[in-house]
Amino acid sequence: MTKWSVVKDDTRQKRRQELIPRIALLSCIALVVVSLGMVLSPGRPQKPVEPPFSEQARAAALTDTMRLRAAGEELSRGAAGTGQPAVGRTVSLLTTQARALQVPADGAGTPPAATASAATPATTATSTAAPLPATVPALAGALADSAGQRFADAAVADGGMARLLAAVGTAQLLQASALAAAAGVPAPAVPDPTAPPLSGECPGTAAAAPSSSPAATPAATAGAASSEPASADSPAATLPGALAAAVRAERETVYGYQVALTRLAGDAAASASQQLARHEDLVAGAEELSRAQCAPVPPREAGYAVAPGFLAAPAAGLGTLEASGLAVYGDLVALGEGQTREWAISGLVGAARRSVLWGADPGALPGLTADPEAFPTLPPSPTPSP
Repeated sequence: MTKWSVVKDDTRQKRRQELIPRIALLSCIALVVVSLGMVLSPGRPQKPVEPPFSEQARAAALTDTMRLRAAGEELSRGAAGTGQPAVGRTVSLLTTQARALQVPADGAGTPPAATASAATPATTATSTAAPLPATVPALAGALADSAGQRFADAAVADGGMARLLAAVGTAQLLQASALAAAAGVPAPAVPDPTAPPLSGECPGTAAAAPSSSPAATPAATAGAASSEPASADSPAATLPGALAAAVRAERETVYGYQVALTRLAGDAAASASQQLARHEDLVAGAEELSRAQCAPVPPREAGYAVAPGFLAAPAAGLGTLEASGLAVYGDLVALGEGQTREWAISGLVGAARRSVLWGADPGALPGLTADPEAFPTLPPSPTPSP
C-alpha cells in the first residue's frame, strides 16, 4: 500500500468522525422544530356535546315559564281591571313551576334566560324573539301554547322529567282557561291531549289472566287514595304496579260517582252522569293497557266503604276523589312509554279538569307529589325601568 493511499483513508475517516456530531446536532434541531410545530399548530375545536333531550325540554320549559311569569308581573303592575286577581294567581302558579323546573345551578346566580342555550332551536326562537303578552287574553293564549309544548316534550322525555313536564303543562292549560274566563273571553283554542287508540296484546298470550292474589283492602273513604309518591321498592314503582293502581283508582271512582248520583240533582246530577261514563271508559282503557303490557289485571272489588262526609257533600267528595287520582296518573306518565304514556297524560289532564269542576284545587303541579318549600329559590327579578 502506498503512502498516498494511507493518507487518503485517514482523511476519509476523520471526515466521517467530524460528520457524526453534525448529523446528531441536525437531528436534534429537526426534532425540536417538529415538536414546536405540533405544539403551536392549533387543534380542531371540539364540537360541544349536545345536552340530552330531557335537559333541553327542562330548559325550554323554564325559559317559557319565566317569560310568562314576567308578563304576568308586568300586567299585575298595570291598572286594576278585569282579570287582575286571576293574573296574580297566574304569577304565583308560574313562580312555583319555575322553582320546580330549576336545577341548583340555575338558582346559583345564573340568569334564567341563560338556560335557553340548552333549549331546542325552535323552542328558543319562540321563547326569546316573541314579545311578552301585553293583555290578559294574550297571556291566556301564551299559557295554552306553552302547555301544548310541554305535553309534546313529555311524550318523549325521560320518565321523571316527563312527569314534571306533564304536571307543568296541565296546570298551565287549566290556568289559561281560568284567565280567559276571568277576562270574559273564550278559552284558548288549544285542545286537551287526547288518548290514543289502544291496541296490542301481551306477546305470546291472548290476554293476561286476572291476578289470583288476594284483593286489596277497599279504601276507608271514597277519594282517600294516598298522594305520596311510590317508594323505590313499592310495587307501584313498576309499570305493572302503576297500571294496577290506575285500574283500582278508576274502579273506585266509578263507585264513588254511582253513590253520588243518588244524592245529586239537576245540573250536578247531569254532569256526574257524564263523568261516570267517562270513568267507565277509563277503567276499560286501564285494563286493556294492563293486558297489552302483560300486567295482571286486579280482581274486581264487591264495593268500597264511603265515609259519612262524602254522603253529606257528594260534590266536594267527587272533587276529592278526582284529585286523588292525579298522583296515580303521574306515576303512569313516569313509568309508561308510547301509547301508555300518551293515555296517562290525557288522563292526568282530564282528572285535573274534573277536580276543578267539583271544586278541588289540583295545585301548581298536578300529579307531582313534592314539597314546594324544597324547590330552589328564584333569582330576584330585574327592577323595571321607570
